[in-house]
Amino acid sequence: MKITVDTGICIGAGQCMVSAGTVFDQDEETGLVILLDESPADDLLPQVREAAQVCPAQAISVDEHA
Repeated sequence: MKITVDTGICIGAGQCMVSAGTVFDQDEETGLVILLDESPADDLLPQVREAAQVCPAQAISVDEHA
């Protein structure tokens, strides 16, 4: 699995961090997403999928086959 984030469209809602806090964080100053692990373990796939789905800006992309 490979994750990419587009900080240019991120609105800082923080839902990704709530869904998968070991993979995503937020910048303290801007509130924008910080990708902590672009290739997390496969057992985190459900949480990462949820984070991508609940992102209101759709700033998270997940390639499950990478």
